[in-house]
Amino acid sequence: MGEVRVKVKLTNAVDEAMVRRGLLTADKIRSYESEALVDTGAVRSVLPMHVVQLLGLPIVGKARATYANDAAEDVDVSEVVGINLLGRRTTEEMLVLGSEVLIGQTVLESLDLQVDCLNQRVTGNPAHPDQPIIKIKTVVDASSTQPAEVHS
Repeated sequence: MGEVRVKVKLTNAVDEAMVRRGLLTADKIRSYESEALVDTGAVRSVLPMHVVQLLGLPIVGKARATYANDAAEDVDVSEVVGINLLGRRTTEEMLVLGSEVLIGQTVLESLDLQVDCLNQRVTGNPAHPDQPIIKIKTVVDASSTQPAEVHS
C-alpha cells in the first residue's frame, strides 16, 4: 500500500456564480488542476497558499487544526472552492496550509467516493456508480411516511 493521489480540478466558486448571473464570462473562471493527495485521516481538505492566490480566493476565517502528532494551530480558511474529481463536483471552504492540495473526508463523503488503498485509487461508491448519493437523516413520524415537524 502507498499514498493515493487523484486528479482534481479546483475552481473559484464565486467566479462560477458570477458567470451564472451574467456578470462574468466563462473564460474568466479561475481554475487549477493538480494531482491531489487523498488523506482519509484528514477531515477537511487543504490548499497551499500559492493555489489560494492563483484562484483569487479571499481568506474568510480561521479554524483550529490538530495534526497527527497532537500539535494544534489556527489556520486560514479560504472562500468556497469548486472541487471536481472523477466526474463529480462539490463545493466547500478549504484550510490553507502546506505545500500540496489534500483531499479530506468531507469531500470524499459529499462525492460518495471510496478510497482503495490496496490499488492506490479513488472510485465511486459501487452502490451508486452513476452519481453521488447523500444520506440525509431526518425525523420521521412512526405512523407516517412523511417527515415530522421539527421545532427548535
